[in-house]
Amino acid sequence: MGSHLHWTMLLGLLLMVSGTMGAPPKRPVNVPFGRNYMPTWAFDHINMQIKLVPGDSAGTVTAFYLSSQNSEHDEIDFEFLGNRTGQPYILQTNVFTGGKGDREQRIYLWFDPTKDYHSYSVLWNMYQIVFFVDAVPIRVFKNCKDLGVKFPFNQPMKIYSSLWNADDWATRGGLEKTDWSKAPFIAAYRGFHIDGCESSVQAKYCATQGKRWWDGKEFQDLDQSQWRYLSVILKLELQKLIPMYQS
Repeated sequence: MGSHLHWTMLLGLLLMVSGTMGAPPKRPVNVPFGRNYMPTWAFDHINMQIKLVPGDSAGTVTAFYLSSQNSEHDEIDFEFLGNRTGQPYILQTNVFTGGKGDREQRIYLWFDPTKDYHSYSVLWNMYQIVFFVDAVPIRVFKNCKDLGVKFPFNQPMKIYSSLWNADDWATRGGLEKTDWSKAPFIAAYRGFHIDGCESSVQAKYCATQGKRWWDGKEFQDLDQSQWRYLSVILKLELQKLIPMYQS
């Protein structure tokens, strides 16, 4: 736990020293959620502010994700794995391409996500997928199609959010079960934003070909400051190898 605290403090210091990052995603126009419920999107920046389930949330998963509609589907996931009171929340990200997932990565959040709203964002363009927490990049999935790795490219996706029971795996590998006496389990959402190509309206225009802001050079890779943040996140991720719960 001490090592985890050390890296959490280091990340906080980096944020205080830098203040701003070189090329964070632009803030898109606020669009009513009802308008965005049915359309599908291809290449975009999405953002949601979420306050997670407080107290004993073991066994639950709160998810915010993009997903396409066919059997060989693409998917970009934020999954927040519930915990027993007093234990850290785990954020799991995953990327499906052509129906293949198994790319889960987990980090311990450096704050209590149940106390206030925090921003969770995805930047998706033809070069990379970047997951952000409060404008801090926590994961990058690069377009490596030239190496034979599939990349979400030609399947538009819908935006979803869900809160569901996954106590067969979500908390300590399924050892901690959902305590239904603690129900209802409530996550709160606000500040939904999207800046993207609405493929159900102009499907051909979704091949953005460098014409949208998210295809600009500054969004084709992380800058030096963002890579520094990410290096700290990766060290935090190593804490999964350190036992943090008492059996």
